Amino acid sequence: MSEFQLKSGDLVTAAYKSGEYVGELVELYPPRVAVVKILAVLVHPTQGDLHHPFAANVPLFHQRRALSYGEKASAPLASVRPYDGEVPEYKASLKKALEEQISKLREDTSEWAQRSLVQLKELQKEYFAE
Repeated sequence: MSEFQLKSGDLVTAAYKSGEYVGELVELYPPRVAVVKILAVLVHPTQGDLHHPFAANVPLFHQRRALSYGEKASAPLASVRPYDGEVPEYKASLKKALEEQISKLREDTSEWAQRSLVQLKELQKEYFAE
């Protein structure tokens, strides 16, 4: 493992697929996996095919949702780090992460970015439907 010692109940950041989250460490399965209970979203997952990043012409352009509040994910242990800040409220963190990604993609004129924007705007409607 790394220089820091992790234990169940610790607050951590963890990458899962192409998103990044704040969560509570539930279980460790060294040397490769940590189970994390999701509490907040730091980076919304990237849209499209993970095997062909930034490619628009793929057989299936995936819509990637952020993990839900309380959902448990098996994250690569190498991506798990201690978190010592205040945990943001889940819905507010999701909104911020989504808006940051949409803002970055608006500046990109590639076909991949435009297809991603369509997916993210659909997710935005689903996430925040009243």
